[in-house]
Amino acid sequence: MDIKGAVALVTGANRGLGRKFAEALLERGAAKVYAAARNPESVDLPGVVPLRLDVTDPASIREAASIAGDVTLLVNNAGSSTGSTLLGGKLADIRLEMDTHYFGTLAVTREFAPILERNGGGAVLNVLSVLSWFTAPQVAAYSAAKSAAWSLTNALRLELAPQKTQVTALHVGYMDTDMAKHVDGPKADPALVAGLALDGVEAGRFEVLADDVTRNVRAGLSGELPGLYPALVS
Repeated sequence: MDIKGAVALVTGANRGLGRKFAEALLERGAAKVYAAARNPESVDLPGVVPLRLDVTDPASIREAASIAGDVTLLVNNAGSSTGSTLLGGKLADIRLEMDTHYFGTLAVTREFAPILERNGGGAVLNVLSVLSWFTAPQVAAYSAAKSAAWSLTNALRLELAPQKTQVTALHVGYMDTDMAKHVDGPKADPALVAGLALDGVEAGRFEVLADDVTRNVRAGLSGELPGLYPALVS
């Protein structure tokens, strides 16, 4: 789809990658950009339309959809990162990961799918992660939720095809955002990642692999498990 002239809604648009998505959409000529956040007063980007939306609150999602009935591009970007392990982490934190990344993405897409259809089909961009395909104890809850969101994205791609709604998945490793501020090591520039993802949407691509780490892990899925998890080798 063409970004120029599109009407976009970005969840979690008040900071990090979401804010970069909103910026890039404006720069590419989107007709309108709804910058959705739980607290719309925290949206400080000139040129966007702040919109209250909590992806874990069905009433909030319905209210946002009633306002943003002209959307042609939905960017499911809102996220959480509790750092919970599966055996030792709080169940409430693990549920929050799933509620945000899986059920939240599903709920927002279900609400906006009829809007996209009425407006010609449009597109959905789901922000996933290299951790959709790889996990470790310290990111296990987040990874499980992102893996579920990957499966969700594949299913939505099939279900939305008859209404001519394109679905693109973005997979990326650590980015230089608040969510990864505790991480030492290379981090991708979120502005660059947003640009690559929107390039993928415009090209009609199913997946965007935004960095070398992600491309290597994706390729490793066809191999034996110890290739991704050396600790399994006794």
